Amino acid sequence: MKTLRNFTLIFAFLFVATSCDKDFEDINTNPNVPTSVTPDLLLSGVIRNVLNNQVGEAWGIGNIVVQHTAKIQFVNEDRYLWNEQNGLWNTVYGNMRNLQAVIDFAERAEPVQNNYLGVALILKSWMFSLATDAYGDVPYSEATKAKQGIYQPKYDTQEFIYDGILADLKRANEILGTSPEALAGDLLYGGGAASVMKWRKLANSLRLRYLMRISDRKNVNAEMQAIISDPAGNPIFENNADNASLKYLASAPNQWPLYTTRVGSFDEFRLSKTLGDYLTSIQDPRLKVFARPTEKSVADGTPIIAGIPNGLEDTEALSYNGGPQNVSRVGLTFACLVCNDNGPAPAPDAARSTIMSYAELQFILAEAREKNLITTGNAETYYLNGINANFDFYESIVPVSYNIDLNLPANYFTQPEVAYTGASADKLRKIGTQKWIALFFNGLEAWFDWRRTNIPALVPGQDNLNDDKIPVRYIYPTIEQSLNGTNRNEAVGRQGADDLNTRVWWDVN
Repeated sequence: MKTLRNFTLIFAFLFVATSCDKDFEDINTNPNVPTSVTPDLLLSGVIRNVLNNQVGEAWGIGNIVVQHTAKIQFVNEDRYLWNEQNGLWNTVYGNMRNLQAVIDFAERAEPVQNNYLGVALILKSWMFSLATDAYGDVPYSEATKAKQGIYQPKYDTQEFIYDGILADLKRANEILGTSPEALAGDLLYGGGAASVMKWRKLANSLRLRYLMRISDRKNVNAEMQAIISDPAGNPIFENNADNASLKYLASAPNQWPLYTTRVGSFDEFRLSKTLGDYLTSIQDPRLKVFARPTEKSVADGTPIIAGIPNGLEDTEALSYNGGPQNVSRVGLTFACLVCNDNGPAPAPDAARSTIMSYAELQFILAEAREKNLITTGNAETYYLNGINANFDFYESIVPVSYNIDLNLPANYFTQPEVAYTGASADKLRKIGTQKWIALFFNGLEAWFDWRRTNIPALVPGQDNLNDDKIPVRYIYPTIEQSLNGTNRNEAVGRQGADDLNTRVWWDVN
C-alpha cells in the first residue's frame, strides 16, 4: 500500500510539473509589455538621439575648434586640452544596435520593406561617417555582430569604411520607393509616401559630400558626374525644403537640447572674434543671428557685437575686453530658456539640428565645378545659390520677435571678399569661407571640412596646449584598451599615434 501511495504522489508531482511547464510561458508573459519593437519606434529614437548628440558635439567642440565660438571660462576645450570625447562614439555605437534591428526587421519582412531598409542604410552611412571622420579607423564591418558572438570587432580602415558608406548610400537610393510600406517614425521628413523622395535626395547629396571628402585621395570625377548627370535616377536637394534638419517642438521633452541648459553653463560660450570680425568686415547680417550685442553696449545705448579670441587662458579669457559684459553671447536662436538678456524670450523650437543642407550641397557643387571634378553647371551660380540658401534658411527659422533684419546690403555680392572673382585659388577660398559660415552649429561638419581644405586659414589660440596645432581627430575611448585592446592597438599601429594630431586617411593637407 505504501508503494502504491508513493507511486501516486510521484505521478501527481509529474503531472503538476508538466502542467506548470506547459503554462509557464503564458503565466509569465505580460500582455502589456511588447516582446518586439516595430521599426518606426526604433527609427524615431535613433534620429532623435543622434541629432541631439549632433547639437552637443557642436556646442562642446565643433563650434570652438573652427572658431565660430570661444570660451570665457573653463577653457580646456578652447585650449585643445580635450582628453577623451566619448559622446559621439557612445551615441553612434549605442544607436547602431537599434538601427541594425531596423535593417534586420526590414530584410526579414515578406516582401522586404525597402523603404525602411533604405532609410536605415542612409542613417547608418551618416553615423559611421561621423565616427570615422572623428576617430579614423573604427569598428565597422563587425560593429553590430554581437549576436553572432563577435564581441571584439576589428577596426576597419577608413578607406574600407568609405567604400561601404558610398555603396550603402547608392543602394539606398536605388531601393527607396520599390516597396509599398509607408514610413512611420520619420522625424526628419514626416513619413509617408512623400518622404521617400526626400530620403533619396539626402542619400545622393550625402554621396556628393563624401566623394568630395575623399577627393584628395581618389579620383571621384566620374562618380560625382554620374550623380549630377542623372537627376531622375539620382535626385539631389533642390531647395531648403529638402534640408535634413530636425525641427524641435515647443513643449518638453522635445525642445532644442540647449533650451534647458543652466545660464552659467551656456554663458561660458561666446562669439569667436574670428567669426565676428569676418562677418563684420563683409557687412553680413547673419552676425545678428549667431551673436547678440554685448550687455555693456546695450546699456550704454550703442549696441555692438564683439567676439573674444579663441584659446585664451582662464584669467585672460574672463577679463578680456573688460569682462563678460563686453563679449557677445551666442545668438537667441540657439539660447537657453533664461538667456534672454531682458529682451525677447528664446524660442524652444527655433533652432534645428541638421544632417545636411541645400546650402552645403551648393557649396560642394561650386567647389567641384571650380576644380573641374564635374562639368555640369556654373561654379558661380552654385556659390551664389549656397549663400542665398543659407540666408533664406535663417529667415525661415528666426522668430520675428527677435527683430533681426536679414536683408542683404545692396553691395554685398560685389564686395571684393564676396564677389566670385580672382584666380581659382581665390574663388575656392571664398567658397570654403562661405561654407564655413553656413555650417555654423552643424555638429562637427565644419571641422571635418576645414581639415580637408584648410579654409579659412585659422590660427591656433595663443594659449593653446597642443604645441600650436589645431587638433585633427579625437582620441579613442580609453575603455577600448581593455575591452578591445588588440584591435584598437592594431589600428593605432596602422594609423599612427592615438593623439589629437594624427591625420585620418582622407586628410592629406
